[in-house]
Amino acid sequence: MSDDLFYHLKAVLKAEDDAITIINNQRMVLFWNDAAVQTYNISQSEITNNRITDFFHSDDLMVLEVLKTKEAVNNVYHRPREDKHVVVNASPIYDDEDNIIGAVSVERDITQIVKLNDNLETTSAELNELKQKIYATESSSPFSKLAGRSISLKQTVQIAQKAANTEATTLILGESGTGKEVCARAIHEASPRKDAPFIPVNCGAIPEALFESELFGYEGGSFTGAEKKGKAGKIEMADGGTLFLDEVGELPLEMQVKLLRVLQENNIYRIGDSTGRKVNVRFIAATNQNLVQLMEDKQFRTDLFYRLNVIQLTMPPLRERIDDIPKLTSLFLKQFAEKYQVPEPKLDDEAFQILLQYDWPGNVRELRNMMERLIILSEKTIIEKHDLHNLFPNMKVTEKSSRAEVSSTLPAEKESIEKQLIKETLVQTNGNKSDAARRLGISRVTLYSKLKRYKIEV
Repeated sequence: MSDDLFYHLKAVLKAEDDAITIINNQRMVLFWNDAAVQTYNISQSEITNNRITDFFHSDDLMVLEVLKTKEAVNNVYHRPREDKHVVVNASPIYDDEDNIIGAVSVERDITQIVKLNDNLETTSAELNELKQKIYATESSSPFSKLAGRSISLKQTVQIAQKAANTEATTLILGESGTGKEVCARAIHEASPRKDAPFIPVNCGAIPEALFESELFGYEGGSFTGAEKKGKAGKIEMADGGTLFLDEVGELPLEMQVKLLRVLQENNIYRIGDSTGRKVNVRFIAATNQNLVQLMEDKQFRTDLFYRLNVIQLTMPPLRERIDDIPKLTSLFLKQFAEKYQVPEPKLDDEAFQILLQYDWPGNVRELRNMMERLIILSEKTIIEKHDLHNLFPNMKVTEKSSRAEVSSTLPAEKESIEKQLIKETLVQTNGNKSDAARRLGISRVTLYSKLKRYKIEV
C-alpha cells in the first residue's frame, strides 16, 4: 500500500463519527479513532498497542467475541460499559492465507437515544397513569353523566358544581327531556349529602287529592284506609338528603303554601299530627313551564318562587348543543348494544347529517329512545340515511339547521371556529382574559380585539 493511500484511509477513519476499533489476534489495539476517544474517554496514546482487556472486561467486548467465533455481527445492540449503549458492526480480519489476524468493530453511540427513550417511556407511563386518574375522576364524577362539550352545557355544569357545594335551594329550568333530573342527581351526588337519600317526586303525576299524604305523610288512623302505623311522606324520607320536586309548577296552590312553610321552618306536619317534626332537607325543584307567567296568572306563589330560585340553572335544549349529538349518539349506541348483546352499529355521514338537522323537540330523551329503538330494530352494522327514514318516518328535518350551511365559505368557517374556541377558553378560565390569552397563544391586545370583533361579552 502506498503511503498516500495509507494517509487517505487514515483520514477517512478519523472523520468517521462511529467509534472504530481494530485489534490483532493477541487482543492488542492497533487502531482507535477520534470517535472512540470521545465515546469511551480513553486517549489513543493510552490504549494503542495495549491489550483491550486492560480497559474493558472481556465479557463486555463484542470485538473479542468476533475474534473468538470468527463470525461477523451486524447492527447488534451492545453495552460495553454500564453507562454506554451502542449498535455494533464487527468482523474478523483474515490474511491472504485465510488466517485470522484480528478483528474490527464499528460502534455507533446511542446512549443519549436510549436515555431519551427511557425518559420517554417513564414520562409516557406517568402520563398514562395521570390520564387514568383523570379519566377515573371524570367518569366517577356525578357530572360526567351530563355528557357533552358544548359551551351552553359547560356553563350549566359549572353553576351546578358550585350549587353542589352549598345548601341553597336550586331551581332547574328546561324543556322536557333535557336532563333536569340527571342534573339534580349530580348536584346531590357531588354534595356533602351524597350518602343520604335522593328522593324524586314528579308533581305532575300525583293526583291532587293525594298530594298532601305523598309529600307530608300521615299518622296511623288519620283517615279511612290509612296504615295503622302511619306513613312517612317524601319530605320526611329525604331527611338528611335531597328532595327533588320535578314539574314543581304542577303543585296545587294549597300545597305551595305548605311547602313554603317547610322551607321557612324546616318543620313538617303529617296528616293527623299537630306537633310536627324537624327535618333537614335540601330542596331542588325543576320545571319546563314558565313560572313567571304562572305567577302573573296567579297559579304559582311569588314567595315560593323566590324561595326555590336561590340558584337557577337552565338545561339547554339539544337543538342548541348540536356539537354534542355525535358524542351522545355514540354513547347511547354503545350503551344499548351492550344491554341487548348486539354489535355496536355506526352511522355514516349522511345519517349523522339527519341527526344534526333534526329539531329534537324531545331533546336528549328523544335521542336516547331513538338509539335504543335503532339497536333493537336494525341489524345493520352501518346505519345509512334511508335507514333512519325507514325506522323513523315521522322524523322531519329542517335544512336551515344544518351546520354545513351555517358557514358557506372557508373564511366564515374559520371565524366561526375561532369564535367558538375563544368562548370555550373563556369558560375554562372563568372569564380570566390574561389566562385565556395565554392558553390561546395570543397577546391580550389581540384577544381584546377579537372579543370586540366577535361581540363576545365576558
